[in-house]
Amino acid sequence: QVQLVESGGGLVQAGGSLRLSCAASGLTFRSHSMGWFRQAPGKEREFVATITLSGGTTAYADSVKGRFTISRDNAKNTVYLQMNSLKPEDTAVYYCAARKFAGVLTRSSGYDYWGQGTQVTVSS
Repeated sequence: QVQLVESGGGLVQAGGSLRLSCAASGLTFRSHSMGWFRQAPGKEREFVATITLSGGTTAYADSVKGRFTISRDNAKNTVYLQMNSLKPEDTAVYYCAARKFAGVLTRSSGYDYWGQGTQVTVSS
């Protein structure tokens, strides 16, 4: 079955950096667009970033643009989220998601598979 396993979360001070990874198995990775979403306590899940099949196109939420970078390695079936200049408001559980179509999609309902999430906590 399809598995998406996130790693790399943790506790970091404001201004610091983290790199999240999401390892995919059970699917043809290069045929899936990938996305990162996050959910803070008491809030709805929100879009963070997405990357298309070959990595040629990316999109970001305005709140993370210029600070976060999404990338993928199709040889390793892995998608990454490099997070720099972290802020306390970035604190959330971060989820990796996959969808079997090309193109940019920021709506969570359009994704077919989800990971279990990894906690990111940014202290002030």
